[in-house]
Amino acid sequence: IKNLWEHGGLFPNGITGFLLSFQMVVFAFVGVELVGVSAAETANPEKNIPSAINKIPLRILFFYVGALIVLLCINPWTELNAAESPFVKTFSLVGIPIAAGIINFVVLTSAASACNSGMFSTSRILYNLSNNSQGPTNFARLNKNHVPSNALLISTLVLTGGALLSKLIPEQAFGIVTTISAICFIWVWGVILICHVRYKKTRPDLQAKSKFKAPFTPFVNYAVLTLFAAILIIMLFADATRPALLLTPLWFILLFALYSYRRKNEKKLKLSA
Repeated sequence: IKNLWEHGGLFPNGITGFLLSFQMVVFAFVGVELVGVSAAETANPEKNIPSAINKIPLRILFFYVGALIVLLCINPWTELNAAESPFVKTFSLVGIPIAAGIINFVVLTSAASACNSGMFSTSRILYNLSNNSQGPTNFARLNKNHVPSNALLISTLVLTGGALLSKLIPEQAFGIVTTISAICFIWVWGVILICHVRYKKTRPDLQAKSKFKAPFTPFVNYAVLTLFAAILIIMLFADATRPALLLTPLWFILLFALYSYRRKNEKKLKLSA
C-alpha cells in the first residue's frame, strides 16, 4: 500500500499534471447522461431512474477508484506505461497466464456496450429533434419495429468514421477523439445544467410535483459550470489538447449556421403559404 504515496507522492508531476488529467476524467464520464435519455423508454421511471442515478457514485468508487487503488498498490506508477495494459501486467504478477485474453475480451465487450449506448442515445436525440422541427424530417421516420432507422443509420455512419480515424492517424487518433469528446460533452452537460436552472425558474409547478429532486440546486449547477470553464482553460495549456479545443468551436458555428438557415427557410415557407 506504500506504493500509493511513495515514488514521488500523490502528485509526482506536480499540480500541473493533476490539473491536466481532468480532460481524461471528463472523457471517462461520457455517457453518464444516458440515464436521463433512457427515462422515456423505461418501464417504471419513478422507481428505476432514481435507483440508477443513486448507484452511479457507488459504481464509480468500486470499478474506477477501487480498481486504480488495487493496481497502484501492486504496481508503482513508475512501472506502468501506455504501451502495456496495467490490468494485464497485474494479472500476470498474480499468476494468471491468460490475462491478456481476459482483458481483451473485457475491453471489446465494453467497447461494444459503449457503441450500443452511443447509437441508442444519438438516434433518439436526432429523432426528437426532427419531431420538434429542429432537424431533418427524415430522422423522424420509424420502421415497422418503431425504431428511428434513418437516425440510427446516420449515427452508425458517424461512429464508423471515428473508427476509420484510428487507421488513418493511429498515433494522434486517441488524443483527438478524447479531446473533442470531452469538449462536446462539457457543452452538452453545460446545456443540461442551464436548462435545469431555467426549468426550476419557469416551471415551479412541475418542480413541486417532482418525486426525485436534485439537491442544492441551483448552487451545484453554477459550481459545476465554473468547474467546466476551468477545465477548458486548463486544456489550452496542453499541446495535446489545444488544437482540438481551438478547432471544435468551428463545429458549433457550422451547426448554428445550418440551424439559422433552416429556421429562415421555414419562416419563408410559412409566409408564402
